[in-house]
Amino acid sequence: MPTEVIMPQMGESIFEGTITKWLKKIGDTVAVDEPLFEISTDKVDAEIPSPVAGVLAEIRFAEGATVEVNTIVAVIGEVGSAVAVAQVPQIPIQKAAALQVPPPQVAQEPIQEPAPSRAGRMRSSPLARRIAKEHGIDLSRIAGTGTGGRIGKDDVLRAAQSPSTQQSVQKSAPLQVAPELSTLPGEPVPLTRMRAIIADRMIESVRTSPHVYSVYKVDMTRIARLREQHRAGFEQRHGVKLTFMPFIAAAAVAALRRFPIVNASLENAKDGLAIRYHWTINLGIAVALDGGLIVPVVREAEAASFVALARTIADLALRARTKKLSPDEVGGSTFTLTNAGAFGGEFGMPIINQPESAILAVGGLRKEPAVLTDADGNDSIAIRSMQYFCLGFDHRLIDGADGGKFMLEFKKALENWDQEIG
Repeated sequence: MPTEVIMPQMGESIFEGTITKWLKKIGDTVAVDEPLFEISTDKVDAEIPSPVAGVLAEIRFAEGATVEVNTIVAVIGEVGSAVAVAQVPQIPIQKAAALQVPPPQVAQEPIQEPAPSRAGRMRSSPLARRIAKEHGIDLSRIAGTGTGGRIGKDDVLRAAQSPSTQQSVQKSAPLQVAPELSTLPGEPVPLTRMRAIIADRMIESVRTSPHVYSVYKVDMTRIARLREQHRAGFEQRHGVKLTFMPFIAAAAVAALRRFPIVNASLENAKDGLAIRYHWTINLGIAVALDGGLIVPVVREAEAASFVALARTIADLALRARTKKLSPDEVGGSTFTLTNAGAFGGEFGMPIINQPESAILAVGGLRKEPAVLTDADGNDSIAIRSMQYFCLGFDHRLIDGADGGKFMLEFKKALENWDQEIG
């Protein structure tokens, strides 16, 4: 049977993607997981792999088309089979005759570049359209500088900064001007689509889960000294900088293994709510982007060495910021880390990433005086590297005692670090 290929959802707040390039043509043989086409979204540029092995029998959208998630974009047929293709109204389509291997030389109906609408939808990136909408700019009046005349973010920003455009925007749509470009103080600015979806998900999470928070201060002096001692050699040996995050991730994994209820989730069952204990620890790492947030996932983190955690976290964060994540690298996390202290905050009180039951916010690292007690009970004051961590959890599933036990185990793992760094 033929297999339909759909436009994947690259993150919770993504609702469409633009096909930027087809890597295969009609009649080409494809292997399972072989790159089939490239897409661009507000957050990610990625190659989409073929879900099965076979022959590319049908392409429903040309390069440059913007397609909603879960829409069928192509069909993979079995080798040596004939695929009957139904015409889809108003969608550029390419058909294949009876497919053989090697494929016969058949006259193919070429894909026509989609004609741009008045809003330039078919030849512009999602980000470009969003910026244009915020500024009240007609994309049909902009000449794109991308491949095939595709309009990108820079094209729209240049148009937005031109005096003629600003004058036109002020006359026709004063409320569509984005705050960073000549918005008058006090003017309301509509939410972007991505921000609106994020807002909905945050409200949904707060309504779903009764949030409880537990804040612990951890003495990170030992970790700070180990990092300073090993950072140069670690980067030389492994090609990645030694940050605090792999230490924190490893400690979180150790605590999750001791207290799996914190890695569990609630779900609807026939007789009401049920607890899902996850077999693996899929560690979400929240990464801030311009105008939004994405959570790439370290899968089966419990099986990863310290070096593997460091490499994976650095790689996912880099590719998240450069929009190079693949579909299976976003979503499916069972516990999330978010770095609230990256911008100088003492600690943050995060909202749970549904359907998870807990999230750990990393606070800022500070040197401060602390009272130390030796084995004989004598107290002294010393300068220590201290850091706050805040666990937010769903009180329907996780009691305060369980949250406290988890945090004590997490604190112990960091303050008495005994793992190999590599």
